[in-house]
Amino acid sequence: MRAFGIDEASAEAYVRHRSSSSERHRSRLLSLAGYSDEPALTLQSTEGAHPNGRELSFSWLVGTVMTGLTSVLLMGAALYVSFEGQDTFSTAYEALQLITKPAETVAESQVKGDRVRPIAQTRSELEVVEASIREIVDGRSIIRNQPFVRIRATLATAATTLSGDIPNYDPVAMIDASQPVVADGDDVANPDIYGAEVDGEVQIKTAALPATYVPAPAISDKSASAFVRLTVENLFAEGGGEGETALAYAAPDTGVRDLGIVTDGDVSGVAENVSVLPKTKLAEQAGLGRSERVVTIRDTGSLKEPLLKNGFDTQTYDMIAATLKNVLQSTNVPSGARLRILMGPARNSQTLIPHRLSIYFPDPKTGEIKHAATAALTDRGNYVLGLEPPKIEFPEEDTEEINVNNLPSVYRSIWETARKHEVPDAITSRIVAMFAYDVDLTKKIAAGDSIDILETDGTSQGRELLYVALKLGDTIRELYRFRSDDGSIEFYDPAGETGKRFLIRRPVKGGGRLASRFGYRVHPIFKTRKLHTGADFASPLGTPIYAAGDGVIDRAQWVSGYGKYVQLTHVNGYVTAYGHMSRIADGIKPGVAVRQGQVIGYVGSTGNSTGNHLHFEVRVNGRPVDPLSVKLPRDKALPAQSQAAFAQTVAQIRDLMQRPSGALVAARHEP
Repeated sequence: MRAFGIDEASAEAYVRHRSSSSERHRSRLLSLAGYSDEPALTLQSTEGAHPNGRELSFSWLVGTVMTGLTSVLLMGAALYVSFEGQDTFSTAYEALQLITKPAETVAESQVKGDRVRPIAQTRSELEVVEASIREIVDGRSIIRNQPFVRIRATLATAATTLSGDIPNYDPVAMIDASQPVVADGDDVANPDIYGAEVDGEVQIKTAALPATYVPAPAISDKSASAFVRLTVENLFAEGGGEGETALAYAAPDTGVRDLGIVTDGDVSGVAENVSVLPKTKLAEQAGLGRSERVVTIRDTGSLKEPLLKNGFDTQTYDMIAATLKNVLQSTNVPSGARLRILMGPARNSQTLIPHRLSIYFPDPKTGEIKHAATAALTDRGNYVLGLEPPKIEFPEEDTEEINVNNLPSVYRSIWETARKHEVPDAITSRIVAMFAYDVDLTKKIAAGDSIDILETDGTSQGRELLYVALKLGDTIRELYRFRSDDGSIEFYDPAGETGKRFLIRRPVKGGGRLASRFGYRVHPIFKTRKLHTGADFASPLGTPIYAAGDGVIDRAQWVSGYGKYVQLTHVNGYVTAYGHMSRIADGIKPGVAVRQGQVIGYVGSTGNSTGNHLHFEVRVNGRPVDPLSVKLPRDKALPAQSQAAFAQTVAQIRDLMQRPSGALVAARHEP
């Protein structure tokens, strides 16, 4: 430093000055930025003394943490007590909501598709009607009471676990189930209904009337004379003369007139083209949705029975009962109670399960329906207590929301309804088999479709089907059980023809999926518009193909675009053809006779085909027709000599179906 003429003391003073100036500049910048230069945090506070602003206190920190923990524990305890010890709650908020929104909410909703689902009134009647049946036992005529089970119900609009294990749709199995049976002497068929009431068993013995016996006259000469005199006086009295008769008719002017008729200048209206139908949409590919049903308890009893008939299985009921035991004194429900059951899709299967159950009891004094308990399904798969859903006005009859996504096939719906009403599976199998010839059982039902069943109860062979009626849309199909003179039993429509057709419309195992209908279309390969002369049923490779009816093999070979092809000739000018087979069954060759339901080949994609399917054709006198809609002749009709007896059977069964429940009627049973 001395080389530059500066001593050490001056140099140190200069360095201190520069350092002090730098610190002041840094402090000024921190101050302008909103910070301050403070000493570091320390733990140097004196024991027991109040700490300075920049010192920490362990006692203060521990006290703050303990205060927070205590507050959390106190709030948790309060919540636990308020929820009565319940520690699991439904995380699916929608599970506690009603699908049908209040009217004011719906009116304000402008979201497309957010529509009120139609609600259909359901009917579920299972009644017992007693009839007196005359039987021939050891040459003696005995009249005894025979109970008949009568079912009148709307078809189920949602498939639940109740029908989860039904047999798969199989045309061949239906053919076997619809075969006629041979009756024995104990069979209850062709009942002859009387108007007399019989208690217990009555034995009848007939004997020739003695020739010397003359019955006393029922009407004396005096009473007959008085009757004639009064009749003549009434006829011609009060100015009556020739051409004027006193008839027991209603007065001409009754105030009742037909719509469309205008008389004396009155104005009349005509109701034309009026239809009341639920709003629906096509939902072939849509998934299952939610729908709610309202069930009325008719008789006091256990909650289990109505739940098992409305979508609950034994395991689900046990879970519900365990949840409700804390709020309900008993699982018995009184007459007049209402159940609101919200059904929704299961996570692991294409079926509906109960998402929510709400129970309402009538007030013993006022009769008002009051909420008793609600249980809802959680995301964990168990049921917990839930809130009461939005209030509704309970109708007189049971109702169910119609969710088009949930509508089952006709096949599944018949099974669901039958099991709900405890119809034996053997009878249900026969019912679906008999209607399979006329009805496409794979189609979805519509709201309002129904089924009526009449069967015997308590016979030696078990329950026997006597009558079934299926209403789909505006069409009603009825089948009556009738035993012919040879002892065979068949079911006939009111015209005396069997429900069985001589051709089946879906001759592939499982029925297949309708991939293409009959009619003009753009060919999927050649891209030209041409007539599609059959119907295509998509099925997995190797699915068995059946003969649609009894016939003779005409061709069994490779045919151009049809690939492996089989053609059958039937009676009355009918021909069926089967194309695109992967393999023709063994033994199938020209000239071989086959029976209905016999395997003739297997599904494939040979020839001009874009995937595995059966191309099925029906030709009548050489002209192709639609296999799904062509009117097919019946397999069998009653002979003329049996028509009178059959007409009597029809009239008597209709009488049984129309009688009030509990009414006692008398019938005669011939061996």
